[in-house]
Amino acid sequence: MQTREYAARKGTREKARKKKVKKVIEKVGFDAKTWSKKEVKKSVSPLGTIDDSWRHKATDDVWVIKYHQRPIFSFKEAIQCHRETHHPTMFNKSNASVNVFIELDMKREKKNKFVEKFSKVIDTPHTFKHEEAPNKILVFCKNLEEQEKARNAGADFVGGIELIKQIQNGAFVFKEYDYILSHANILTDLLLIRGLLKRKFPNMKTGTLGNDMTKLVLKFRDGIEYTAIPHDIHKDYGTITTTFGLLDMDLKQLEENFDALLNNINKMRPKREELFIQRVQVRCPPSPESLKVNFKDYLLTNVKEEVKEQEEDNTAIISTH
Repeated sequence: MQTREYAARKGTREKARKKKVKKVIEKVGFDAKTWSKKEVKKSVSPLGTIDDSWRHKATDDVWVIKYHQRPIFSFKEAIQCHRETHHPTMFNKSNASVNVFIELDMKREKKNKFVEKFSKVIDTPHTFKHEEAPNKILVFCKNLEEQEKARNAGADFVGGIELIKQIQNGAFVFKEYDYILSHANILTDLLLIRGLLKRKFPNMKTGTLGNDMTKLVLKFRDGIEYTAIPHDIHKDYGTITTTFGLLDMDLKQLEENFDALLNNINKMRPKREELFIQRVQVRCPPSPESLKVNFKDYLLTNVKEEVKEQEEDNTAIISTH
């Protein structure tokens, strides 16, 4: 009988033990890379299902939605419908949040180029109480007067050059703040910690840098936040879901918030003929109803501005010849 008078190689027993252990396969979220080319070709872009004008119009009070055109409501009609369902005799939630679900055509001017994911905060014409906790705001100002204005507006913490030094030394934790705002007069000093702040570093593009600290703080504390999210497979389709008011607000105030939101989103529209915003639905949880709203009238001001810009460009070209 053959015997071994030396020890097994280091790690051999450990490898054998690991082989015996069954691996538990954990289910992960959707991964576009796992889809085969055939599956991708078979799947239909949600953008192609938005236009339902080819379907029959409903002639009865009750109909199957997937076989008929979805009714289009005016904004006022949609709010009125939600107010009826949230009456004390039904859902009994008259101060429910009014949400909007917006579908976007993310195609750019060039073929196979798409608008990437983007997030913005906009000034709200009429502020309202959000369901989630308010944003934590850190503000940098050089002089005491501007610091006091930021505190009075509702900033959680305000500081100057001393605060910059504390962050450099690791004595102050800034990561717990949702937004970092800055006055323009302290920007040169703030460059010292640009590498630490990274994406939170204040700049004009994100609107976190300015001269009016009261307006700046109120915008990021009470404003409407939204994020445009592209589809996992079909990058030509994107969606936005956000809250723009409360159901018990004045109808005109709700409409003005709705108008401001749509026009702000439309500023991201690529330079092409097709509409960027394709469909808008107003929702009001806990009701499952999602009412399609006529939104194009709210974008007419932008169209007029574009026409004016084109006319000015044309006149400028003519005058140069």
